[in-house]
Formats: sequence, C-alpha cells, structure tokens
Amino acid sequence: MASEYQIRQDICEVGRRIYAKGFVASNDGNISVRIGENEVLTTPTGVSKGFMTPDMIIKVDLEGRKIAGNLKPSSEIKMHLDVYRHRPDVRAVVHAHPPVATAFAVAGIPLDKPVLPEIIITLGAVPLARYGTPSTEEIPLAVREYLDKYDAVLLENHGALTLGTDVYNAFYKMESIEHFAKISLVARQLGGERVLPCEEVEKLLQIREKLGVSGRHPGCTGYGG
Repeated sequence: MASEYQIRQDICEVGRRIYAKGFVASNDGNISVRIGENEVLTTPTGVSKGFMTPDMIIKVDLEGRKIAGNLKPSSEIKMHLDVYRHRPDVRAVVHAHPPVATAFAVAGIPLDKPVLPEIIITLGAVPLARYGTPSTEEIPLAVREYLDKYDAVLLENHGALTLGTDVYNAFYKMESIEHFAKISLVARQLGGERVLPCEEVEKLLQIREKLGVSGRHPGCTGYGG
C-alpha cells in the first residue's frame, strides 16, 4: 500500500486534473481516500482543487472528527463517509461538477441507457439520485439507495459522485461519466441513441467478468429506457 504522503500527493494530483479538465470551478468539488479502518484523508473546504498541496489535506475519522490538519475538512464529507460505511470495498470517492454530466443531472435525466460497450463493461449505468441540500444528511441518504449496484451516480441539480479502489480509479470513472454524457448529448441531437438489447449487454458483462473489473454493476436489468 502507498504511504500516507504518497496518497496525499495523489489526491492533489487528481485535484489538479479535475480542475484542469473543467470538472470543477473555483473551490468546488471534494476528494477523499480511506487509508485505514477508521481514517480518511479528505480535501479541505474553501480551497481550489487545482492548487492544493499535501499539507492541506485533512485526516478525519469515520464520524467526521478531525484527527490531523490545519484547515477545515470538506463541507460534504458526510457524503463520503456514508459511502465508506456502506461499501467496505471502496477506498476513494470523487465528487465534481463535470459540465455535460451535470447538465443531465440538472435536467433530471440519468445516464442509464446501454449504448457504449466500453461504458457498459467498465462503469455500467449512471443513475440519478434525488436532490438533497449540500453538506446535510439528505445527499448521503439519496446516494445510499444506489450503493449496492453502482460506482457512479449523478446528483440531481448538483453534479456527480464516483467510487473507486483508489483515487485514480475514482477519477477515471468521473472522466468516463463526462465522456458518456457528451456522446449521449450529441446522439440525442442526432435523433436519439440506439440502445443495445439485453443479450448484447450480457455478452459485455461476460467480458467484464473475464477482465476482472472491480466494483459494482447493475447488470442488464439495472438500465433504464
């Protein structure tokens, strides 16, 4: 396992990437990594994710109490901690506002059509969790409904949340959501997506199994219309 300092550096690097890609603006977004049974590293509130340094990262316990750090932890740490409590396999969480995916969330449209083989294999569908007030228990409760089957969720009128085995894995899923959203948007402008039938989805799930892709997947029945 990587050292705590390396993980702090990795969090800062992912912060720079989501800022550079325009997935967050100003001080938006938050990133966390679970480093022990009761220890989580999280980004600070009020700091641009594109300009963090390792010493800015905060350590909290699973109840959100600060263990180490000079700044205040992310105001949305409740959402991250609830994921860790309910998904022991998850070691990292990324929350961002990728523009096109967030537009789907604002419009109340999930990204849940089986149209891209790569997305079906690696990510599955991306459901839409109901709106909740940021920094309250409302968002964790809304996201919790999807934790059993999904590693990526759109947050209604808010953004997106991805879960991973490490911080880069969670970041790559955020990239995939935005890529999927861009293609879905253009396809709809061209007349609509051509949805793959369930038997084709099942073939792709067999490939996923052979590849040993980690994380949860809704299966064929987890897709919408």
